[in-house]
Amino acid sequence: MEDKYIICEDSLEGILTAVYDAYALREGHEHLHVQIGEEENYRLFAEYVYSQPDSVKTDKVIRTLKERLGPEVYAGICRAAASYDKEKGEAIYRTVVDGITAGSGRRTMENLRNPYVRKTFELARRTANEAHHEVEFIRFQELESGILYSKIGPENNVVPFVMPHFADRLAPENFMIHDVNRDLYGVHPAKEDWYLVSGVKEIGKELLIWSDKEFKYQELFTIFHQTIAIQERKNNRLQQQMLPLRFQDFMVEFNQK
Repeated sequence: MEDKYIICEDSLEGILTAVYDAYALREGHEHLHVQIGEEENYRLFAEYVYSQPDSVKTDKVIRTLKERLGPEVYAGICRAAASYDKEKGEAIYRTVVDGITAGSGRRTMENLRNPYVRKTFELARRTANEAHHEVEFIRFQELESGILYSKIGPENNVVPFVMPHFADRLAPENFMIHDVNRDLYGVHPAKEDWYLVSGVKEIGKELLIWSDKEFKYQELFTIFHQTIAIQERKNNRLQQQMLPLRFQDFMVEFNQK
């Protein structure tokens, strides 16, 4: 039987809908594959099926994952789905098959002998690590409107994972976190629930005007950062290991002239 590739959207909903569609085919799993987006060159002797994100199908898969595999495995799959790796669709699909069809159940993520489970585990860990770093390195800047604004450029889609942290600690504040790589915004109205906004290419420059206090605090923080540095012990290589350049590009203390 020829291989069949289920093409899906690069999102958790897209991937889980594709997993649902794969099971709904009832053709076994040996020749089925889940792929993120289309290929430039199609494979010979392969059939392509397109899967559209469906909230009903997604909810059914989520309920099954939580009941059969447990919340920890489900959380790991969510983190893996947030990875930038284009092979994550196949890895997640095969991980679900290992957990449900092969019977690994709640110990699925322990079955690292399975290369797909191992890849899902690694992608989830990478996303979790980056989210942890962003929590430490995110810098908010106060706009003239009083909104706290932060711009980040993560490799993985970590905004959904860092928003709960700041929503809990900055509950009385209006703030937003902008992922410039995905044109994705995490928005938190004061004392309300946060939500995600996508499809907005760029906020107008007339809205991104720092408040007078912000300029002063940026200057003070930059001076503090420079003052506490011990030039004789300066080690750029070690600094970049602890704080990669891709984070420094969005941090106030490294961008002041």
